[in-house]
Amino acid sequence: MSIGNSPEDDRPSTDENRPSIDESRPSIGRALQQARIAAGLTVDEVSAGTRVRIPIIHAIEEDDFTRSGGDVYARGHVRMIAQAVRLDPAPLVAQYDSERGGRPVPTPAAPLFEAERIRPEPRRPNWTAAMVAAIVAVIGFVGFTLFSGDDSDRNRTSQAAEGRAPAKPSKTPSAKPVDPKPDPTDGAIAAAPKDKVTVKLSVIDAKSWISAKSHNGKLLFDGTLAKGQSKTFSDDERIDLILGNAGAIELYVNGKKVEDEFRTGQVERLSYTKGDPEAG
Repeated sequence: MSIGNSPEDDRPSTDENRPSIDESRPSIGRALQQARIAAGLTVDEVSAGTRVRIPIIHAIEEDDFTRSGGDVYARGHVRMIAQAVRLDPAPLVAQYDSERGGRPVPTPAAPLFEAERIRPEPRRPNWTAAMVAAIVAVIGFVGFTLFSGDDSDRNRTSQAAEGRAPAKPSKTPSAKPVDPKPDPTDGAIAAAPKDKVTVKLSVIDAKSWISAKSHNGKLLFDGTLAKGQSKTFSDDERIDLILGNAGAIELYVNGKKVEDEFRTGQVERLSYTKGDPEAG
């Protein structure tokens, strides 16, 4: 930093660039330099307070205004420097205008002061964001393709998730589903196997409570049957029955109807084995 005159390499002024100076008053540059030194300020401090570059301040103190970029900007520099060194800028600006033939016409679309500025670098394309967007688009397309299959694909996926094999098309006309455990008919009772005991109970009136057990005491049924309902039981050796309303029941044993006359409300305990029906 320097308080006096600027170094030789920072002085671009020449004698032919300097305007004629009235000997009765100090020049603008001289007045500014003396005021700066009297205020105890360096050129660096004035530059920091005014945003005017150091070489321009040195040139102005040498009455060289060519580095200011024109009369309009030179006047602004003189005004800013004068305020910084505690001088009234109006007389110095008027002196500048009188020495150069009057107040200059402002030049449009130009900066008011030539100050050091940092221009932002031009923005570069954000390739990272573009790559992320492309990846998201690809993932979305793949997901849409996977989950937009036809109905048959969705059905197969649903069947696989439920543990069922996909249904295969039948080559023959489908038959009506058959009840896996239908109540045997009279013909079925008549064709009962000879090596087993088979008992069929049918409620023909009101209702009846029934209990049925196998030869080893296993409970086959225990409950109430309403009119029109029937049950069939089978065992290798014996069927034990308890009929709560025996008169309401029609009984077939090993394919033959039991002709015993049971009365309404009567409780009967019966046992049947293979062969012809026998009441126990």
